[in-house]
Amino acid sequence: MNVKWWRKVAIDIIHEVEANVMPLFGDPRASKTIAISPSGDETKLIDKVAEDSILAKLRKLGVNIVSEEIGVIDQGSEYTVLVDPLDGSYNFIAGIPFFAVSVAIFKGKEPIYAFIYEPVMDRLFEGIPGEGAYLNGRKIRVREPKEKPAISFYTRGRGIELVNKVKRTRTLGAIALELAYLAMGALDGVIDIRKYVRPTDIAAGAIIAREAGALVKDSEGRDIEVSFSATEKLEVIAVNSEDLLNTVLTVLKK
Repeated sequence: MNVKWWRKVAIDIIHEVEANVMPLFGDPRASKTIAISPSGDETKLIDKVAEDSILAKLRKLGVNIVSEEIGVIDQGSEYTVLVDPLDGSYNFIAGIPFFAVSVAIFKGKEPIYAFIYEPVMDRLFEGIPGEGAYLNGRKIRVREPKEKPAISFYTRGRGIELVNKVKRTRTLGAIALELAYLAMGALDGVIDIRKYVRPTDIAAGAIIAREAGALVKDSEGRDIEVSFSATEKLEVIAVNSEDLLNTVLTVLKK
C-alpha cells in the first residue's frame, strides 16, 4: 500500500463523492438530523450520505477507520484512516461553495498520505510526508510573510486582541480546507482556540500544511500529535512563520 496505491483509492473516493454527495448540494433535505455522532454533534443526512459513500470503499480494504460520524472501526490493521466525510457540512447545506472531503492515512502512528478534495473548485490537495504538498499535482508552499497577515480565526473571546495584530481575519467554516488554503498560500494562518476541532477535522490538513512549510502547534506552542480518536477536542495554531506563531502565542498568554 504505497502512495501511488493510496492515490488510486483517493480518486475512487472522489468519484463516489461526486456521484452521491454533490447532487444534494444546497438541497434542504441535506439538513435533516438523523442521529447523534460519538462526539455529541448532530449527524445530518448529508453527513451520513458522505460517510457511507467513503466507508463503502474503505471497509473493503480491511483498514482501521476513524470517522466523524460513526466513530472508530478497528479491523486489526496496521493502517488507520482518519476521515472527515464532509468538512464544512453547514456550508454545503446552506449552498455556500466552501467544503471538502478530508482523509489521512497512517501506518502505525506514522502518516503516509493525506488528501483533501474541494469539489466545487475541483481541487485535490495532497500531502506526502517527506516529499511535499501538492495541488492538482503541482507542488505548493506557504506564502512568504511580506506584510501583515491574513488569518482564519475561531475564538469564543479568548485572544480577541489578535484581530488588531493582523491585516484581516476570516472564518470560512471548513477547518480542513482552510488548512489546505494555508498550504497553497491563500491564508497566512488558521487558528482555532475554542477546544472544538477533532482529530478527524485536522489530520489531513495538518499533514498537507506541514509538508507545505507551515508550523502546526497547540496553544502552548507544542507540535500537535494527531490521535486516533473521534471524540477528542483540540486547539490548533497553524501558521506560515515563526513570527506569526510568536505573535499568536504572546497574545494568548496575556
